[in-house]
Amino acid sequence: MKILFNIKRPARLESLNYLIDMIGSCAKEQGLSEKKINEIRIAAEEALMNIINYAYKQKEGYVEVVCKTEPEGTFVIEIIDTGIAFDPFSVPEPDITQDIDTRQIGGMGIFLIRKLTDDFHYRRDGDKNIQELVIKLTPHN
Repeated sequence: MKILFNIKRPARLESLNYLIDMIGSCAKEQGLSEKKINEIRIAAEEALMNIINYAYKQKEGYVEVVCKTEPEGTFVIEIIDTGIAFDPFSVPEPDITQDIDTRQIGGMGIFLIRKLTDDFHYRRDGDKNIQELVIKLTPHN
Protein backbone atom coordinates (compact mmCIF):
# COMPACT_ATOMS: atom_id res chain seq x y z
CA MET A 1 0.00 0.00 0.00
CA LYS A 2 1.22 3.47 -0.87
CA ILE A 3 -0.43 6.44 0.83
CA LEU A 4 -0.74 9.36 -1.56
CA PHE A 5 -2.63 11.80 0.64
CA ASN A 6 -3.90 11.88 4.22
CA ILE A 7 -5.62 14.84 5.80
CA LYS A 8 -8.12 15.56 8.55
CA ARG A 9 -10.42 18.56 8.23
CA PRO A 10 -13.50 19.87 10.03
CA ALA A 11 -16.66 18.16 8.77
CA ARG A 12 -18.04 21.42 7.43
CA LEU A 13 -19.07 22.62 4.01
CA GLU A 14 -16.02 24.91 3.88
CA SER A 15 -13.77 21.82 3.74
CA LEU A 16 -15.60 20.14 0.86
CA ASN A 17 -14.00 21.79 -2.19
CA TYR A 18 -10.48 21.36 -0.84
CA LEU A 19 -11.03 17.66 -0.09
CA ILE A 20 -12.67 17.00 -3.47
CA ASP A 21 -9.84 18.84 -5.27
CA MET A 22 -7.20 16.79 -3.44
CA ILE A 23 -9.01 13.54 -4.25
CA GLY A 24 -9.22 14.63 -7.90
CA SER A 25 -5.49 15.43 -7.95
CA CYS A 26 -4.63 12.03 -6.52
CA ALA A 27 -6.86 10.34 -9.11
CA LYS A 28 -5.19 12.32 -11.90
CA GLU A 29 -1.75 11.20 -10.68
CA GLN A 30 -2.93 7.63 -11.24
CA GLY A 31 -3.42 8.34 -14.93
CA LEU A 32 -7.19 8.01 -14.82
CA SER A 33 -9.30 9.59 -17.55
CA GLU A 34 -11.06 12.92 -16.99
CA LYS A 35 -14.39 11.10 -17.14
CA LYS A 36 -13.33 8.67 -14.39
CA ILE A 37 -11.85 11.49 -12.29
CA ASN A 38 -15.18 13.35 -12.50
CA GLU A 39 -17.05 10.20 -11.46
CA ILE A 40 -14.69 9.78 -8.49
CA ARG A 41 -15.21 13.41 -7.50
CA ILE A 42 -19.01 12.97 -7.58
CA ALA A 43 -18.86 9.75 -5.53
CA ALA A 44 -16.52 11.30 -2.95
CA GLU A 45 -18.68 14.43 -2.73
CA GLU A 46 -21.74 12.29 -1.99
CA ALA A 47 -19.93 10.44 0.81
CA LEU A 48 -18.51 13.66 2.27
CA MET A 49 -21.84 15.50 2.12
CA ASN A 50 -23.50 12.67 4.06
CA ILE A 51 -20.89 13.13 6.79
CA ILE A 52 -21.13 16.92 6.76
CA ASN A 53 -24.94 16.85 6.91
CA TYR A 54 -25.65 13.91 9.20
CA ALA A 55 -22.67 12.42 11.07
CA TYR A 56 -22.33 14.90 13.89
CA LYS A 57 -25.86 16.28 14.37
CA GLN A 58 -25.44 19.47 16.42
CA LYS A 59 -21.76 19.09 17.35
CA GLU A 60 -18.45 19.73 15.62
CA GLY A 61 -16.53 16.84 14.12
CA TYR A 62 -13.85 15.91 11.65
CA VAL A 63 -13.51 13.92 8.48
CA GLU A 64 -10.28 12.24 7.44
CA VAL A 65 -9.51 11.41 3.82
CA VAL A 66 -6.82 8.96 2.82
CA CYS A 67 -5.97 8.29 -0.83
CA LYS A 68 -3.82 5.24 -1.48
CA THR A 69 -2.91 2.65 -4.04
CA GLU A 70 -2.98 -1.05 -3.32
CA PRO A 71 -0.61 -3.65 -4.79
CA GLU A 72 -3.44 -5.36 -6.67
CA GLY A 73 -3.80 -2.28 -8.89
CA THR A 74 -6.50 -0.27 -7.17
CA PHE A 75 -6.88 3.34 -6.14
CA VAL A 76 -8.66 3.58 -2.79
CA ILE A 77 -10.23 6.60 -1.12
CA GLU A 78 -10.86 6.07 2.58
CA ILE A 79 -13.28 8.51 4.19
CA ILE A 80 -13.27 8.29 7.97
CA ASP A 81 -15.42 10.03 10.57
CA THR A 82 -16.21 9.57 14.25
CA GLY A 83 -19.84 10.60 13.94
CA ILE A 84 -22.88 8.48 14.66
CA ALA A 85 -22.66 4.95 13.32
CA PHE A 86 -24.11 4.77 9.83
CA ASP A 87 -23.92 1.75 7.56
CA PRO A 88 -24.66 2.94 4.01
CA PHE A 89 -25.63 -0.62 3.10
CA SER A 90 -28.60 -0.36 5.46
CA VAL A 91 -30.20 2.12 3.05
CA PRO A 92 -32.34 0.40 0.41
CA GLU A 93 -31.56 1.15 -3.22
CA PRO A 94 -33.92 3.78 -4.60
CA ASP A 95 -36.46 2.70 -7.18
CA ILE A 96 -35.23 4.81 -10.07
CA THR A 97 -38.08 3.57 -12.25
CA GLN A 98 -40.56 5.60 -10.20
CA ASP A 99 -41.47 9.13 -11.14
CA ILE A 100 -39.25 11.59 -9.30
CA ASP A 101 -42.30 13.21 -7.68
CA THR A 102 -43.39 9.93 -6.07
CA ARG A 103 -39.97 8.44 -5.34
CA GLN A 104 -39.04 8.03 -1.68
CA ILE A 105 -36.49 10.59 -0.49
CA GLY A 106 -33.00 9.36 0.32
CA GLY A 107 -30.57 6.78 -0.96
CA MET A 108 -29.59 8.42 -4.26
CA GLY A 109 -26.16 9.49 -3.03
CA ILE A 110 -25.24 5.99 -1.91
CA PHE A 111 -26.68 4.62 -5.15
CA LEU A 112 -24.38 6.98 -7.09
CA ILE A 113 -21.34 5.97 -5.03
CA ARG A 114 -22.02 2.30 -5.83
CA LYS A 115 -22.49 3.02 -9.54
CA LEU A 116 -19.49 5.34 -9.96
CA THR A 117 -16.90 3.17 -8.18
CA ASP A 118 -15.72 -0.37 -8.86
CA ASP A 119 -16.30 -1.36 -5.25
CA PHE A 120 -17.58 0.29 -2.09
CA HIS A 121 -16.95 -0.94 1.46
CA TYR A 122 -18.06 0.20 4.89
CA ARG A 123 -16.95 -0.85 8.34
CA ARG A 124 -17.27 0.46 11.86
CA ASP A 125 -13.97 0.28 13.74
CA GLY A 126 -14.39 1.38 17.36
CA ASP A 127 -15.87 4.87 17.13
CA LYS A 128 -15.01 5.30 13.43
CA ASN A 129 -17.10 4.98 10.30
CA ILE A 130 -14.78 3.96 7.47
CA GLN A 131 -15.97 4.10 3.88
CA GLU A 132 -13.73 2.87 1.08
CA LEU A 133 -14.31 3.88 -2.51
CA VAL A 134 -12.33 1.52 -4.73
CA ILE A 135 -11.34 2.17 -8.34
CA LYS A 136 -9.49 -0.37 -10.46
CA LEU A 137 -6.46 1.05 -12.20
CA THR A 138 -6.93 -0.40 -15.65
CA PRO A 139 -6.03 1.02 -19.06
CA HIS A 140 -9.70 1.74 -19.89
CA ASN A 141 -10.14 4.02 -16.86
